[in-house]
Amino acid sequence: MKSKIINILIVILFAGLGLASCSNVPTQLDPPLAVVANVDKQKYLGKWYEIARYPHSFEENCYAVTAKYELQDDGSIRVTNRCYEGGLDGELKEAVGTAYFVDNQSNAKLEVTFFWPFYGDYWIIDLDENYQYAVVSEPKRQYLWILSRTPTMDASLYEQLSTKLKVNGFDLSLLNKTPQK
Repeated sequence: MKSKIINILIVILFAGLGLASCSNVPTQLDPPLAVVANVDKQKYLGKWYEIARYPHSFEENCYAVTAKYELQDDGSIRVTNRCYEGGLDGELKEAVGTAYFVDNQSNAKLEVTFFWPFYGDYWIIDLDENYQYAVVSEPKRQYLWILSRTPTMDASLYEQLSTKLKVNGFDLSLLNKTPQK
């Protein structure tokens, strides 16, 4: 029994070390990252298409990435991420996780887990008033996603969002557009 517990602790330790190295993006803490003033949970639910992202290991080689958010009876959000591995005609991969609102004042800060007990910050830092696009990051700016309700985004809107991101300390040279179907 004792050896089983030790083995479990070793697995958790190595999993934690692996998650800590998921991003190759340098930490950027200044200026402190602000979130949007208010998110209507019901309007945010549904399907989002990934327009662009910072590189990280858990989405490596992913194309046509989507995220679906569904409210659960306990108030948590079921997160279903999908992508095609290796190309637009690749094998469909799916990861299911859970998100929890951690800032009930704005609803703009969530924690997400795909592998308990490890959680990641999910901060909504820009949001269209009609919920047609969202920009998501976390306090250290190591992760960044531009999301849209449609598989494509108008080039001028993408440039406007990119300009805002640069002003807020994001390195746009690391931002990669995500091919969609």
